[in-house]
Amino acid sequence: MTRNVNCVVLGEEAEGLKQVPYPGELGQRIYDNVSEKGWEQWIERQTTIINENSLSTVDPASLALIEQHMLGFIFKEGDLGQQPEGFRPPGEKK
Repeated sequence: MTRNVNCVVLGEEAEGLKQVPYPGELGQRIYDNVSEKGWEQWIERQTTIINENSLSTVDPASLALIEQHMLGFIFKEGDLGQQPEGFRPPGEKK
């Protein structure tokens, strides 16, 4: 049976995540408010943020910065979460 949520990323009702995607209270909050499709959009953005900022997922400071971007992207909290300045998707003209 599928579970629908009012996805804060998409701004509409959509199929919810099958499991909590992140540890702790933030993970539960994401589970309750983000759809599968919304989470996929975050993963794509996270990859861009990691690559464009040369972040390491084993560095605690990088992980804290990624989490700040996550809060900005998903819940519009804070100043982070947007595409890195000057970012151009592959194939886009400069």
